[in-house]
Amino acid sequence: MLMFCAVNSWAQQSDSIHFSLKSKAKKASKIPEIKANIQPYKPLYTQIGGASMFNAYSGTSTKSASIASKDKLLTIVKIYPNPVQDQLNIILSLNKDTQVTIKIIDLLGNEVVTLANERLNSGEQTKSYAIPSRLNAGIYFLRVLAGSEYQVKRISVL
Repeated sequence: MLMFCAVNSWAQQSDSIHFSLKSKAKKASKIPEIKANIQPYKPLYTQIGGASMFNAYSGTSTKSASIASKDKLLTIVKIYPNPVQDQLNIILSLNKDTQVTIKIIDLLGNEVVTLANERLNSGEQTKSYAIPSRLNAGIYFLRVLAGSEYQVKRISVL
């Protein structure tokens, strides 16, 4: 008696994944250049008595600062008292007769109160405005608009 035994052999194929120990050279990434015509920020400081308030900190001479202030239509000299309770006093200087609007704006940019919308003469003006009782305590901005120029100052209401 003969028995035939068949031997099945399965051949296993080698993996098709190849590993390489060579490191690929990375291309140097080029840093993008931003091309814009942006002027550096140079603050203009208020002139009081012919001398700059912050002479030690301003990079400009008093002569160039006085020329820049002559070109401006509106200059706010002082806002007092700050913090404000019931009355706000503003000293502002105008180079020519113009329409002036003074508004109180909240931190989100919403107009809360319009204090004035009147035509003022050129020169230094001192104005007093009553703060409405509906204004809650907090931090607000005072926007003074004269012609096409405006200035914004921070005020605290108690």
